[in-house]
Amino acid sequence: MPANPPAVVFVGGGPRAAGILERLAANRPELFEGPLDVHVVEPHEPGSGRIWRYGQDPGLMLNSAAADVTMFTDSSVQCEGPASDGPGLSEWASGVLDGSITDVQELPAELVRQLRSLTGATFPTRQLQSKYLEWFFRRAVAALGTAVTVTVHRDWAIGIEAGNEPDAGAYLVRLAGGAVLRADVVVTALGHTDSLPDAASAAWGDFAARHGGYHAAPSYTTDVDYSPIAPGQDVIVSGMGLAFVDLLVLLMEGRGGRFEEAPDGGLRYLPSGAEPRLWAGSRRGVPYHSKISSTLRGEPVGAPRFFTTAAVGALLAVHGELDFRSQLWPLIAKDAGYAYYRELFTGHPERVSIGWTEFAERFTAADWYSAERVRLVTESVPDGELHLDLERLDHPFAGRGFAGHDEVQAAVAAYIENDLRLRTGPEHSETLALFHGLLRVYMDLGRLVPAERLNARSQQAVHGWWHGFFSFVDSGPPPRRLKEMLAIHRAGLLEFIGPGLQISADEESGRFVAGSARSGVSVSATALIEARLPAPSVARSANPLLRHLHGSGLGTEQELLTAEGLHATGRLLVSRENELLSPLGEPRPRVFGVGPGTSGWGAGAFARPGINAAPFRENDALARRVLKVLAQDDNHSAGAPAAVSEKA
Repeated sequence: MPANPPAVVFVGGGPRAAGILERLAANRPELFEGPLDVHVVEPHEPGSGRIWRYGQDPGLMLNSAAADVTMFTDSSVQCEGPASDGPGLSEWASGVLDGSITDVQELPAELVRQLRSLTGATFPTRQLQSKYLEWFFRRAVAALGTAVTVTVHRDWAIGIEAGNEPDAGAYLVRLAGGAVLRADVVVTALGHTDSLPDAASAAWGDFAARHGGYHAAPSYTTDVDYSPIAPGQDVIVSGMGLAFVDLLVLLMEGRGGRFEEAPDGGLRYLPSGAEPRLWAGSRRGVPYHSKISSTLRGEPVGAPRFFTTAAVGALLAVHGELDFRSQLWPLIAKDAGYAYYRELFTGHPERVSIGWTEFAERFTAADWYSAERVRLVTESVPDGELHLDLERLDHPFAGRGFAGHDEVQAAVAAYIENDLRLRTGPEHSETLALFHGLLRVYMDLGRLVPAERLNARSQQAVHGWWHGFFSFVDSGPPPRRLKEMLAIHRAGLLEFIGPGLQISADEESGRFVAGSARSGVSVSATALIEARLPAPSVARSANPLLRHLHGSGLGTEQELLTAEGLHATGRLLVSRENELLSPLGEPRPRVFGVGPGTSGWGAGAFARPGINAAPFRENDALARRVLKVLAQDDNHSAGAPAAVSEKA
C-alpha cells in the first residue's frame, strides 16, 4: 500500500481556489472520504490572493454592494453537490460584530469602524472584502475534516512535471523556493495574471524611456508605480473602465485631495496640489455605467424566457456550430428587453398606453430585430427616451458630431449625470430589471452553450464583445465613483477626449499624442497610462508557471481558425471538463485549469446570492471530478490530523 495519502495541489490560493476547496468538503462524504493531502501554493494570503489582498490602497472599493457578495454555493445553484448556505459579506459583517462568527483574525480599528457602519447597500472596501475571503478559506479548510491535511506554501509554482518514481504521484509541482510537491491532481486557479507588454505597449514603453517620459502598460492598477508623475503634469489615459476608476482614487484622494458634499447633492473636489491633470478617452468615450441603487416596483424579473435550454437545444440540433451574433444574441437581447419592459409596464403603468398582458403577448411573438417589435414599442411607450436601444446603449455617441473641446466636455459630463439619474433614482427601476435580465443570461451562457459548438468568430465575440458589453452595463462602479469623476472634472483635473481614442508617439517632440477624429479633441503629453488589465497571454505571461506550461507543451494557448487565419486568444486551453489540453488537443489527465485566463466561460470567483451563479456551478463540478479521480485510485487508510500548516 502506498505510504502517502493522495495529494491535490492548488496553484493559486485566491477566492476561486477557496470556492473549490469548499466544494471538496461538501462532496467528500458522497465521493471520497479517505485521507487526503491538499497543498495550496499562493505567495499572498490564502483566500484573498493577489487581487483581493489586504495590502492595497484603503480607498479602493468593491464594485458590488455588500448584500450582493457571497462565496457560498447556496440552494439556487444547480449542481450535483449539496448546497452550502452561509453568510454573504453583509451577514458576515453582522456576525463578526455580534460574536456569532468566530475564527476571524483581529481586525484593524478602521475595519471595525467599517463593519459598524456597513449595511447591505454599502459598497465595502477591498480591504474588508479580503478579510471575508480569508475567513471563508479557513472555514472551507475546517470543513474538510480531520482526514485532510492542508498545507499552504507562500511561494510561486514554477513547473509541473510527470512523476516517474513509485508513489511519486501523477505529477511533481516545483516551487521557486526549491520544494517539490507530489500531486495526484493539480488545479491551476491563477486568477488575473500579468503579461509582458504586447508589441504596441512595448513600443510605447521604449519611446517613453528614450525621451524621458512615463508609460504604464496594462496591469492591475494598484500594483503600478505612479510616483514619477509630477503634480500638474498632463497624463493621457487610455481606457475609462474600472481600472480608470481605481486610477482616479490613487492619483486624486491618494495624493491628498478630498471631496465634500455640494448643496445640489453632488460632490466638490478640493485638490491638494499634488495631482496631475488627466486626459481620458476610450472606444466609447464614456465610463462604465453606475451600479444601481433603485428597487423593483413591478413584477419579479423571473427566469429567462427566450435564451433557454429548449431554445438553444433546438438550434444545436439543427446546426453543427452556432453563431453568437445571428443566432444567440437575438435571444439574449429579447430576454433583456422582456425584463426591461416588464418592469416598465408593471412598475410604472402611467408611462405606457396598453397593459402588460397585451404587450407581453405581442412582444413574445415578435423577433427582436423585427419591425413588429419596433412598432409595438413605439405605439405602447410614448416617451422615446424609454425605448430600450441596446445598440445605442453600447455606442452612446454613435453618429454624433462635436463642435469642439467644450462640447465634448459638456456631452460626456451630461452623459454621466444622466446615467446617475437613471440608475440611482426610484423612478427608473427599469434599469435594474435590465441589469437582472442581462445577469441571468450571462450566468447561463456557459451552461447552455458548449464552447466547442460556437464558431471561431463567436468564441472571440463571447470573450470579447459580449463580456465587454455586459461589464459596461452591469459591472460598473458604485454611484459615488461617478459623482467623484464629475467633481474631479469640474475641478479641472480631468478632461475627456471623447470616443474613438487614437494614440501615437511623435519622435520629433518626444511626446505621446492622443485624439479622437470624432470629437476633434487632441492633446500631447509625456506620460501615457493604459488603464486596463492586461489581455491574457500564456506565451507572454509574467506568471512563471504559465510560461512553463507553454514552453514544456503541458499546456498551450487557445487558437481559433477565423476567416483571417489562425488567431491565438492568449487563453490557456482547457476542455469542457476544465482539463488542460496539449498543443494537439489531447487532455492532460489530472491537471485542471479554471479562471479568467482560461478558454472556459469563467465568470468571476464570488457572486450575488440566489442567482445560480456560474462559478459556483463550475466549482462544484470540478470538485466532484477531482474526488472521483481520487476514488478511482487505491484506497488510502493512513491520514494526518486536520490542520492548516504554512510553509514560507
